[in-house]
Amino acid sequence: MSATAPAAARSARAGRLLGRHAVGGLYLFTAGVHVGLVGADPQAYAGFGDAALAPGLTRAWDEGFMAHPAFWGLMVAAFELAIALLLLLGRGHWRSLGWVLVIGFHLALMAFGWGFWIWCVPFLALFLPAALDDLRADLARPSEVRP
Repeated sequence: MSATAPAAARSARAGRLLGRHAVGGLYLFTAGVHVGLVGADPQAYAGFGDAALAPGLTRAWDEGFMAHPAFWGLMVAAFELAIALLLLLGRGHWRSLGWVLVIGFHLALMAFGWGFWIWCVPFLALFLPAALDDLRADLARPSEVRP
């Protein structure tokens, strides 16, 4: 084993930690944003589904989410808080679940219109390597150690 191997391992771990904390912190922040939106004006969600790319998604948004926007806005906040906690505090499979939810959430956002692609594609390009590193590290651990 070369002397650079431990340094490379530390660097990879630091990258995963930085990515995990950045994304976890972002989701913690956005959970608060949704609580603020619900408190200020739940109707602020009204136009969110207007540019949806998936057939029927605009109608589903209007008839589903917007039927009770305060409730669903708080559910989004709770979901984002759960993701934040999984990434910031979770270990093993729990942290991996957080990353899977982050990736799925961003892929789902992309169904709401091309404007979301401007955010989601760079976000995924930036943080997908950290997510994959964490997932690989989780899979490499012996099963008896996984929580």
